[in-house]
Amino acid sequence: MGRASRTAIAAAVAGAVALLAGVAAAAAAAAGGGAPRPAVAAHSAVSDRSLASCEAGLVRSRAHPIVVLGASFTAGVGPGSPARSWAADLARLLHRDTVIYGVAGAGYVRPGAGRHGPVAAEAAALGLRRLAPSLVIVQAGHNDIGVPPAQEQARVERAIAQIRAAAPGAKVAVLTVFPGHAPAGAAYLTDQAIVAGARAADREVIIMDPLTAGWMYQRARDGLHPTAAGDSWLAAEVASVLRFYGVRPETARPGAVVVCARSSAAAGSRSRKTAPPPGAAPAATSPPWRSAT
Repeated sequence: MGRASRTAIAAAVAGAVALLAGVAAAAAAAAGGGAPRPAVAAHSAVSDRSLASCEAGLVRSRAHPIVVLGASFTAGVGPGSPARSWAADLARLLHRDTVIYGVAGAGYVRPGAGRHGPVAAEAAALGLRRLAPSLVIVQAGHNDIGVPPAQEQARVERAIAQIRAAAPGAKVAVLTVFPGHAPAGAAYLTDQAIVAGARAADREVIIMDPLTAGWMYQRARDGLHPTAAGDSWLAAEVASVLRFYGVRPETARPGAVVVCARSSAAAGSRSRKTAPPPGAAPAATSPPWRSAT
């Protein structure tokens, strides 16, 4: 293949990413509505450059997007892509531009796939001050089950305080431990530590607690991660909670929603490489019940 041909192919691929790739007419009606879901312009995690371009576009437009940080639920484990995760479904439901960063296996303590976590490192990698989000949602906790509660609480408090300082104009919400395979006692200890740490850092933090609330969603074969239908259910549940706190769909806004989605679902996944913050705990051996979430 000649150089000109390779250049043309590369340009076509780059153009497909930079354009509204993934815009689809959504046939499903929104819950309680009847209007079709707004389309999403999903910029796939093809390269750091394309992601940086996507995020820079939101900065230029002063979109004040939603930012979702998390583990494998946010990385799209289950449906197979962060652009098909509950977070992308939430962007559709709220009709808001959204930046998604999911690192499978990450928590507030554990660094996860490629050591791109924990949550504090994810937040630092995105540059929240530059993005100026209106809402930051953190989904993490399951992978930290077994971490001493005092350590977990301290790390949560530190991460939420970091997010609060970098995005002072944003609402902050945490999505805690999901019901899964872990022993109930250990799961509840981690869950309670997350809630306590988040509230210590931000008295107005929005708490969404799937474990305590007993959320039931359609699961993939692993018995933990959601299917595409499960992700849709989770997005609707999260949207319902957020609505109570005044976060409502931007129904009057024209055009497609832009989703800048990156993930580290496994070693070798394309993602911006960031070192764990100073003092980050070393990777720990996962107990047999732990699944990257």
